[in-house]
Amino acid sequence: MEHKKRKWNSRGLALAAMLAATYAAYVVLFGFASFAVLQFRIVDALLPLSVLFGFPAVAGLTIGVFVGNFLSPYSLGAIDVVGGTVANFVAATLAWLIGGRGFKGAWITAVLVEIATVTVIVGSYVVVITTPAGVPLWAGWLLFLGGEVLPIGIIGYPLLRAVERSGVTKTFKTGENPS
Repeated sequence: MEHKKRKWNSRGLALAAMLAATYAAYVVLFGFASFAVLQFRIVDALLPLSVLFGFPAVAGLTIGVFVGNFLSPYSLGAIDVVGGTVANFVAATLAWLIGGRGFKGAWITAVLVEIATVTVIVGSYVVVITTPAGVPLWAGWLLFLGGEVLPIGIIGYPLLRAVERSGVTKTFKTGENPS
């Protein structure tokens, strides 16, 4: 499995830092749209990139959600900082592992698993905290799911394919200069 052979190097560190900064900045700047049952975190479109870039992307996206949720005035507090961080880590790691398996439909499966993971983990505590008593968890999950399908599935999956077609990943893996 090629994805397990990748080494942590300066390119990986730079990618992790860039993804962390991008994710955190978005969450802080657009917090008003990032913390509710029906939230829209367009930056979640970066989650599928863990399929291509492996652990550096997992690390960057995990650090980014931690910092963004910690700094945002809209955050639900410690539960959001910890829950969101765990959700991104689990979702990105599962996508990396599934996407690297090489079976037909692996990338689509990886993206669907990311959507489901974020919906179940984050959606559960957001629904419990923010919705009126008596609203069933499944109803909240459906609302939350709607806010995850667009960025991760409809924007993130084509982004994943576009980055792969661009050849950036070959440069990233080999360290060769594209010029």
